[in-house]
Parts: sequence; C-alpha cells; structure tokens
Amino acid sequence: MLTISGAAGNVGAGVAAGFGEFWIAGLVVLIASSLDFLDGALARATDAASDFGSVLDSVMDRVSEAAVLFGLLVYFSERGEQLETLLIFVAVVGSIMVSYVRARAELIGQQMREGMFTRLERVVLLGVGLITASFWVDALTVILWTLAVLASATAFQRLALVWWKARET
Repeated sequence: MLTISGAAGNVGAGVAAGFGEFWIAGLVVLIASSLDFLDGALARATDAASDFGSVLDSVMDRVSEAAVLFGLLVYFSERGEQLETLLIFVAVVGSIMVSYVRARAELIGQQMREGMFTRLERVVLLGVGLITASFWVDALTVILWTLAVLASATAFQRLALVWWKARET
C-alpha cells in the first residue's frame, strides 16, 4: 500500500507541476516519496517482503519520477520552453538508466548500490527545487540541468563500475 500510495502521490505532484503549482508539487513529492522509501523496510520488518513486491516497488519508483517530470514537461511545453523540455527528456532517460544499469548488474551477480546521484538525491533535489520554483521559477531550469547531467553521469559511473568489477572476475 505504501508503494502504491507513494506513486499515486507523485502522479498528483506531476499534475500540480503541470499547472504550475510548484509549492504543492514539491511538498507532495517529498511526502509521497517518503512513504515509498519506507515500504521496503516495512515489508522486511513485517516479514512481508516478496520478489513481486520488489519488482513493483522498482517499477513504481520509475513511474513516480517520470510522472513528476512529465508534469513539468506539460508546463514547459505549453510555454514553448524548448531547453527545459529537452532537459526533462535527458533527466528521464538518465534516471531510468541509473536504475537499468543497477538491474542489469544484479542479473550478472554484481551488487550495484554505488553512484553519486541515486534516487534519494534526485527526489530531494526535485522536491526542494519545485518548492524553490514557487518563488523563483528559473530554479527549475537549474534543477533540470542538475538532474540531466548528474543522472546521466551516474548511469555512466555505474556502467564503468560494472565493467571494472566484471573485468576482475
């Protein structure tokens, strides 16, 4: 339930962002994502963890992040802001690739928790950035640049780590 509630909250945050309600969107991102960060720990503590729950959690994490960024895509595309729409695309792809490299590494037996800009950092940056944008809209451009560059760099960092670890074995 926490996983679904967190994803639903982030979809709501995406809708708020699409309407330019950045303060609300940022607050909802931080609250909804906090729920999501608790779900795995709660499942393990109550002995309710399952393989499907793990997959569902990962999928809903991607949905949550993409929903908020899609809301921003709607906001900026309606205003004809091409730079921001391109940055959103790069941020989404970079974020997905961070998780994808981890998933593929785990398939070959490598744990991949390393990375300079993981989901926690992306969520906090996006949530705080949205709140900041409620009084300084240009903050979103800075946040989007940061997300796009650091998520992509983290994906490449993880790929390099997988290569390095695979080379050793």
